[in-house]
Amino acid sequence: MLRTIAAHLASLIQARINCLETGNSEWLARHTDAIRLMERNDLPSGSGIDAGTKVDLDASTPSRVVLLVSYHHMNDSGMYDGWSDYRVTIRPAFDGVMVAVAGRDRNQIKDYLADVYREALLRTIER
Repeated sequence: MLRTIAAHLASLIQARINCLETGNSEWLARHTDAIRLMERNDLPSGSGIDAGTKVDLDASTPSRVVLLVSYHHMNDSGMYDGWSDYRVTIRPAFDGVMVAVAGRDRNQIKDYLADVYREALLRTIER
């Protein structure tokens, strides 16, 4: 089945919540592993997002996926000069997803991050 990354991630989060509610530890581990695999393979990493993207499993629900991101900033000389942490919240919308980025807007990076995550989460995958 062809789905967006956002839809697949939301369904895994729902499945994981169901396992927590029913005490199904075997499938809880499988769904958690599948989410961690998506973090490595399907969510943005590199180009400043050098520490990758992590799903905040405690804050996420099927209708609100929360991603934790650290961005590695560069100065005007092209040298790395520090990190900033961001919380990217994804919600379903009629035209795809709404993306909100919380954190310090150093070098107006929040708009860039919103675009990167919107594009990544609307990619389709076969799962």
